[in-house]
Amino acid sequence: MPRPPFAPTVLLLCMLAVPSLALRAFAADAGQFPLRIHIYQSNQQPQYRGKELVNDHGTGRANLYERGQPRGFDFNFSCNAQIMTSSGYETYRARWKSKPQILEVFIPTIGKPGFGHTCEFKVSLKDFAYFRHNGAVSSEPAPAFKAWMDKHHYDPEHGKNEPTE
Repeated sequence: MPRPPFAPTVLLLCMLAVPSLALRAFAADAGQFPLRIHIYQSNQQPQYRGKELVNDHGTGRANLYERGQPRGFDFNFSCNAQIMTSSGYETYRARWKSKPQILEVFIPTIGKPGFGHTCEFKVSLKDFAYFRHNGAVSSEPAPAFKAWMDKHHYDPEHGKNEPTE
């Protein structure tokens, strides 16, 4: 049976469309998760089936950055992606699923930019912010942490991911 003459053109258009869809999905993710969180501690109990991670659940401590303000929170979670603490000043993208009880956090897949999983964090917001000093996690009043952020031009919500000296 002869092939229609437009079949190669349709195939070429489909191949060209796939990368652009991936780029649009990445750009949409950035806008869909406007908040940032920094995870300081995470105690986990991963469950495996063979070598495959089936579920990871646990508790942790983190800071939420929302409308330029820092706020500490404790959380528990249960999801199918492993949760790693933030390295340096690295943050994860997040959004409220049910404010102020549940945050949905985007957990990127290592080696696949723009791809990942979401995980729900059940949160308990605090009146202070967490910080790390000499390897230990401590807390301080949120306005004091905000003053440090301003002094060092640190604003992860707006791409200022590394504090200045």
